[in-house]
Amino acid sequence: MGETDAALIDRFLEMMAAERGAARNTLAAYRRDLEQAGGLVRGGLAGADTAALRGVMAQYQGLAASSAARKLSALRQFYAFLRDEGERADDPAQALARPATRRPLPRLLTHDDVGRLFAQAGEEAEGETPPAAAVRMLLLLELLYGSGLRASELVSLPRRAVAGERQYLIIRGKGDKERLAPLSERARDALDRWLPLVAADTPWLFPSGKAHLSRVRLFQMLRDLAARAGIDPAAVSPHVLRHAFATHLLEGGADLRALQLMLGHADIATTEIYTHVDSRRLVELVNRRHPLARMDTVLGAKAASVDVAASSS
Repeated sequence: MGETDAALIDRFLEMMAAERGAARNTLAAYRRDLEQAGGLVRGGLAGADTAALRGVMAQYQGLAASSAARKLSALRQFYAFLRDEGERADDPAQALARPATRRPLPRLLTHDDVGRLFAQAGEEAEGETPPAAAVRMLLLLELLYGSGLRASELVSLPRRAVAGERQYLIIRGKGDKERLAPLSERARDALDRWLPLVAADTPWLFPSGKAHLSRVRLFQMLRDLAARAGIDPAAVSPHVLRHAFATHLLEGGADLRALQLMLGHADIATTEIYTHVDSRRLVELVNRRHPLARMDTVLGAKAASVDVAASSS
């Protein structure tokens, strides 16, 4: 493998750890998969095209379906990362056939878990002169759960991202596409507390050193907060909070298309993974609102009236 591949893989795994909360074993498996794939492609992964990647996958035909699926997942996520980071203009793994395996459901925080996180962050940011780090943590939490931002989008927010009389944020997301993310009243309050603590000459909303807060540091801060709130730190990450934002909005009756726009998903199929969490509400909705449900009510009423008439005669 060339040094270029090695550096790109390192950056990809750093993102998976910080933004997705990938476990150490998962990261090790992805590294092995990508290094192995790089050894099967002439010239390495950085410049590989779809035909070359199909050749790689053909080498895995004798593997168990789960192993082949993991190797394909590593390639797809790696090239999606390269495209999002501007390292490639295309995604050669996009055309690779998906294995016939069920997509795993995201980890989910309960409403109680989220409440405990906010209670802890709010308590630490109380008082007339709370620590700047506590105010920052509260705002980061508000934006992750209240606006559904990706970790990379959040940490790199410029100060000028706040727009529309502070009603929303202008987010530059995947594929360098812009979208609007709602800014809740709670988030605006936290923002008002944070902005006076940010150096006036920095272009970043969350500066750190000469740049902005890193995804790795955000991940660490969230897990530390979870531990202080009495929640298993392994269950909390920026990605999990984004899932909670989407899931809880859908449970509250949000439209799937609106959710797609807020999450910045190019394909509605990506958003549809969240529909699994609301199955009970959907069943209740059909039972109460479907025309057949009303028909059953009418028929039941008619049957009851017939019974009353029969008994009175």
